[in-house]
Order: sequence, then C-alpha cells, then structure tokens
Amino acid sequence: MKNRQDTARRSGATPRAGQSRRLARAALAGGLAVCGLAQAQDAAAPVDPWKVDIYYENDTRFRGKDATGERVGLSKFRNTLQVEADKKLEGGWKFRSILRGSFDGVYRMNDDQYGRKAGGGVLLESQGGPPPVPHGSGIVNKGLVDGLGLVNNVFGFNSTNPAAPNYNPNEGLRLLGDRWHDVPNGGVEFATPVRPCDTDRRGCADFGGYGDKKRSELELPEFNERWDVIREAFVTNTVGLADGKQLFLKLGKQQVVWGRTDLFRVLDVINPVDYSRNNIYDELQDIRIPMWIAQAEYRMGPSESMQDRNLQLVWNFDKFRPNNLGQCGTANVILDAGCFFRGMKNLWDNGGTVANFANVGPGVLLATDFGPGQIGLRDVKLPNWSLKNTQLGLKYEGVSQDGLSFSLNALTYRSQLPSLRGGKGATNAFTGETRTDAQGGWPYLIAFDMHFPRVNLIGGSMDFEWQAAKAAVRVEAAFTNGEEFANTLKPQLYSKNKVFRSVVGFDRPTFVPFINPNRTTLFSAQLFYQHIFDHEFERGQFGPVGMPDWENNVIATLLMKAFLVNDRVSPQLITAYDVQARALVTSPQVDWIVTDKFKISFGGNFKLRNGDERWKFDDCRSCNPWAPFTAPFGDADPTTAYSRGLGGLEPLGRFRAGPIGSAWKENEIFLTARYQF
Repeated sequence: MKNRQDTARRSGATPRAGQSRRLARAALAGGLAVCGLAQAQDAAAPVDPWKVDIYYENDTRFRGKDATGERVGLSKFRNTLQVEADKKLEGGWKFRSILRGSFDGVYRMNDDQYGRKAGGGVLLESQGGPPPVPHGSGIVNKGLVDGLGLVNNVFGFNSTNPAAPNYNPNEGLRLLGDRWHDVPNGGVEFATPVRPCDTDRRGCADFGGYGDKKRSELELPEFNERWDVIREAFVTNTVGLADGKQLFLKLGKQQVVWGRTDLFRVLDVINPVDYSRNNIYDELQDIRIPMWIAQAEYRMGPSESMQDRNLQLVWNFDKFRPNNLGQCGTANVILDAGCFFRGMKNLWDNGGTVANFANVGPGVLLATDFGPGQIGLRDVKLPNWSLKNTQLGLKYEGVSQDGLSFSLNALTYRSQLPSLRGGKGATNAFTGETRTDAQGGWPYLIAFDMHFPRVNLIGGSMDFEWQAAKAAVRVEAAFTNGEEFANTLKPQLYSKNKVFRSVVGFDRPTFVPFINPNRTTLFSAQLFYQHIFDHEFERGQFGPVGMPDWENNVIATLLMKAFLVNDRVSPQLITAYDVQARALVTSPQVDWIVTDKFKISFGGNFKLRNGDERWKFDDCRSCNPWAPFTAPFGDADPTTAYSRGLGGLEPLGRFRAGPIGSAWKENEIFLTARYQF
C-alpha cells in the first residue's frame, strides 16, 4: 500500500533541455519509444524541446509460509523503466506520453513456485471413505458406480496416456485454494495447473488479457498485443469560446479518474485495473489500465451561485478489456479467481477429479472423476469491438460559493468483473444423455460460460472542508444496474442485481509532538459500504444457499503518515479491515528520499483473520441436476433439482473471504528502490 498523496511517489529535478534530448534519444534507441516520438522531434531546430524524465525502479518482495506450511520465498523481482515525455505542439496542442516496460525475474529465480517447475502431484479427499486419492483415481467404472446403473466411462478422463487426447496427468498441479486455506476441509477442491502456459497448456484461456500467458509474457507484461508499453499517449488542447467559456479536449490512451478514494473503487470504474501487478496495494494510478478514450469538457466558469462549472463527456472507444485478476501460478491472483477459472477450464477441456463429490452413503462423499465436457468452464464470451460495446460517460461538476466541490456522474459500460452463467446444455455425466441449450439445458448444472454484462451507473461525489474538525471530507456514492452475482438458488446459478456503493473519507493533518513537533502527521480514514438489492440467502438442508456475496458489507481503512528529517524520511502505516469477512491487513512502510534523484522504500503487508468457518458456502454438488443420481443419500425428494446447501470453502468461499481474506497467507516484506536519471 502507498499513501494517497501523489507528490510523494516521485522525487528529483527535471533535467535540462539538452540532457532531456539525449535521454530521449537513448530511450528511443533502446526500443522503448513505440509511438513515433523519433519522427516528432526535430533535433536540428526544435520549436519547443521535449521534456523527458526517465525512472528506473526495482521492486523485490519476499513471502513467508502459505497455508500449506511451505515457505514461498521470492515473490517479485520486478525491474521497471519508465519514460515520461511532454511536448508543446502547434495550435495550442500538447502531447503527453508515458512508456513503461518491466521485467520480473521471479519466474526464473523462484521457478518451483511460479515457473516451469511449479506444482506437482496432488491428493484429493474422499470424506468418510478411503484416504485421499491421487488426481485421476476417483470413483470410475467401479462396482459401486456400476451398481447404481450408470453408464460406464462417463466419469473417466485420460491421466495416464500422453499420446491420447485430453491428457491430464497428476503433475504440475496444486489443489485449488491450498495457498490460502487448509485442505482437506470437506469441500470440492480440484486440481489446477500452475505452470506458465508455454510449459503447460492445461486450463489456459484468454480471460480478458490474462490466463493464457507464456513465461516470457509474464516476465514482460507490458509487451503484448494491446501495446501496454504505451502507458499514456494523448494530446490536449483548450479552445476559447464566447463569454470566457472554454472547450477542453483530450484524445488518446489515458486514464480518466472520477473517484476521490483509495484502494477500493466506487465511481472510478472507467479504466479497468491490473490487480496482477500488486493486488490492491499499489496506487490506482499505477495499476489502472489506460484505454483509448476521447474527452470533451465544456468549462462554463462561474455563475451567480457557483465558483466553477464543468460538463465532461467521456467516450471509451477502445476494445473492451476487463480487470486483470492474475493468472494462476503467479504471485498476485486476487480472490484466487484466476486459479478457479483455470482449474474449471481444465475440468471442461480435459476432465479431472473433484474431491468429496459423489454422495453414496451417510457421511460418505467420494472423490469423483469427470470426463471432458461434463463440468467446468466451457467458454469465455469476451465482447468484440463494436459501437454498442463502447462505453460512454457524462459528468457535471462544480464548486459552490462556500467551497463545496461536487459531481454528478452517469456511465454505461461493460462489467470489468466476469459473471459465470451456468445451467446450459451439456452431456449428463451420469446417464450419457445430452441436452442442447434450445432444450433448456440442465438446470443447476455446474458448467459455465464467462460473460461481461452491460452495467449502467449513476452517482455523485463531493468534498468539503469541515472547519470544526479541521478535516477534509470526501464522499462518493454510486448505484448500478446490471451486475451479476453467483446464486445457487437460481437454475442458471447466477442472478442480476442492483448495487449501491458509497465511501466516506476523512483527511486530517494533526500535530503529534512525540512523532514530529514541527510537522503535522496525516491521518486519513475511509469507510466503504456496499449493499446488494434483492439479495437471496437461505439456510438449506446442509448449510447456506443463495448468494455468497454479503448483502451488506463495510470495509474500513486508515492511513497514518508522518514526515521527518525535512520530509526526507516518511514512515506510514495503512490498515484495512473487512467487517463481514473479519479479515485485516496492516502495511507498515518507510520511504527515504536519499537524494533528489534516489528514493527507497521498505515495508511489508501482513494479514489476520478470525477463522474461516463463516467463509464456507454452498458449492452446488447437492444441486442434483441429474436426478436422482446426484441427490444426497437418503434425500426425501431425489427427483427434484435444487441445492440442499452442502458446501465448503471451495469454490464460492473466496467471495465471502474478499480480497483481504483470500490473501491472508500472502504475508510479505519488500524493498523498492527508485532512481531518476
């Protein structure tokens, strides 16, 4: 985590014009300038020189033991070179660009955790039955199964023959969620591949810019087909209008910042976020994914009742892109979602063993082998580029005569988080019968397509000075329509819901004499609130059923930041607490500006949680989509498909644990060094 003051992230003076030109040419020769700066610069007689800053940063991180008890070790060794260039053009236009390229050596330096040697063989639990069994050794073609009158070979998959299709051996695997919770635990764990996709293609798919990356693409994340090495490249101009009004134009690859908060977003949803870089703990300006956007801002100026007024139109015309949730097998996989997706895709493509699935007797839940095309993640429905898939936003903002700043916002966009829609056509894993989507499919079937639904948002923000408390207050609120959530009470295992989110922030610089009697210490607190309308939740025969996401939840954050030694040493502490998940993260850090060009930061982030029983949730293994074979043993109504609530931590417990709880074993320390040339 870093502080919310943008000025604290950089240090150093701007190079002289001649130095800037030499540095720019050096960067261009190195291949970093990919947007045509070489042609734009006239070295012989420039009208206005380029202003160029170049930064190098090394970020090294080390983790302790995960939930398996194994020490992870090096989790990041990222080296970043960033070039920031500005130039005034003719006609009042200005050009701004940021080029960023990085190389993370952790995939070679710690390859048994994150590289080509990661993973191994796994054992899956059969509760009440035999000891844990290897992947590929669940019940299949056994007398017990044949005795139920089921079709032979419908469970099986190929775990032994490399020359046969759908080869899915017991190697290069981890159990889903084993880094953040105990296994076995009675849930429906399954194996997920964890090696880079050029080493192991199992479960690899494009989930929206991640999920199918080779080692080289993980090492060099900005060098991809979306040209992420161009972090910003836009032009701006301000055109004078009648009566002193102005039209401000901004066109190019950019970030559009609507929010006034840190860590968690309410209004700030125009750009997706790259959580694979450092989960939620980097500043948003460093992890937002820039998009090709056109902005037009009508600056109306003051009126009788207002100090200032602006009307902004934002058109994100780039090809849709969701949040990067992290590829399974890498260090930062928020909610462990990337591993859930990869494991489910592997199940659909190649088959696999699922722990504790077949309910064949009182308290007897056997690990079960499924063949390809029976359960899992079938397809990813990424929106193609079209006008209807672009995103449009409108914001009115103003400043009242008494200093109240506010905005009113509206946005139509594609959800940056995926929705899994189940209950479609597939082969009955127990009888061999097939149903098409046109026939209605199999209700409650654990086979999904990934979608990104259209969402409409309205909201607003304001900030003002609270003189009595000597504090600044920030408020945001947003109402959305169209978001989709997992819901095991629905035959398609999802529901569409309206959501209200809000945040209240307080910033107060305060003299704390024992810290620094001559300089204030910054205290910044935030309360995030989320409410899901028409939330569905029931107590089933065996446990909770419905929506794993909490109907109401609050996350509280607190920043304390001091300034010492003429502001060259700055210790800080950030904490965040997820109330419903009962999960806490605390992040101490010290920033030291060694010289005007060199800055180092040292710190860590550490998580705590109050047990994980409240994270367990229905996993739909008792939904009985293929009556009567999958009804729980002794069920009073075995021919009806619905969930009885048998569950565990996997797979839906991650939504109850949240981003802090699902990372509670990712405790790490770090050292970051940043130098300006």
